[in-house]
Amino acid sequence: MQSRNIVFTGKNQVEIYDELLPELGPDEFLLQATTSLISTGTEGICLGRLFDPGTHWDRWVKYPFHAGYSLVGRVAAVGKDVQHVREGERIAIRQSHSQYKVVPAKEPLYRIPDAVSDEDATWFHLATIVQNGVRRAQHQLGDTVAVIGLGLLGQLVVQYARLLGAQQIIAIDVAEKRLEMARSHGAMTILPMGVDQAREHVLALTEGRGVNVVYDVTGAAPVFPLALGLARNLGRVVLLGDTGTPAAQQLTGDVVTRGLTIVGAHDNNPPAASTDHAYWTHLRMGELFFDYVGRGDMRVNDLITHRYAPADAVEAYRMLREERATAMGVLFDWTRL
Repeated sequence: MQSRNIVFTGKNQVEIYDELLPELGPDEFLLQATTSLISTGTEGICLGRLFDPGTHWDRWVKYPFHAGYSLVGRVAAVGKDVQHVREGERIAIRQSHSQYKVVPAKEPLYRIPDAVSDEDATWFHLATIVQNGVRRAQHQLGDTVAVIGLGLLGQLVVQYARLLGAQQIIAIDVAEKRLEMARSHGAMTILPMGVDQAREHVLALTEGRGVNVVYDVTGAAPVFPLALGLARNLGRVVLLGDTGTPAAQQLTGDVVTRGLTIVGAHDNNPPAASTDHAYWTHLRMGELFFDYVGRGDMRVNDLITHRYAPADAVEAYRMLREERATAMGVLFDWTRL
């Protein structure tokens, strides 16, 4: 049996491969994809090799590179020893853009509730990345928050900060369409400008103090020192955008003189297994996200701007390279094969 897969074969080179699947083992199941979400920031860095030699990106991205990590589908077959997975069940997994996947039954599986659509479920991985960052920020009720960069992660930061009871959420981006999306999901103030122009506005909105928590979700190294200037004394700056050029990120005197805390947040931070001291695994955070979506506390479907057949993958990634400001959620619809 073969699976059609989307593969990066070199810098800015996208191909659709038919690849032979391994035989289904007794402890495995076969997932037939229905939809998958492009992680536009991460996949753009991988495809364009927008990272320095020797970084963790350089160690990770080796061509041919199977891109993507947010796949949703239905169980098409199960191995004879599999007990806890049923045919027809809807499941989300942290796997690449593929028509079929042979999945070990012991792998963490995100079971999708009836109240959550397949399209909404594809956001699970990004939602856990952001949830980890929001947890590490250690919010308090009534925090003032600035979010720099309103791409996929930034839009989710806005929604989580609203759920946590932020008094003020300031969204900063040069793309007005993204800002309007952020406003409709909880941002109280939008600033259509670069972060270099935003400081005086942020200070004016916060009685000259700055905000409690700043999120740099851009992945752009020059933004980091400017983000430091938006935080209040003893405030926190969360690096949620993972830059490909970390050596270019520079500290300013704000860190020492104003006692700022810099918080790094990455997908590999949560524990593999839940304990009393470290409860929130990826799986538990994914389940919480599904709860929020199912009862209407979070919305992601209205963030989807493009849906592509897998055969149009080359065009999808061209659009993201050349017209990214027009896009937000970009899906592959595997039912169109």
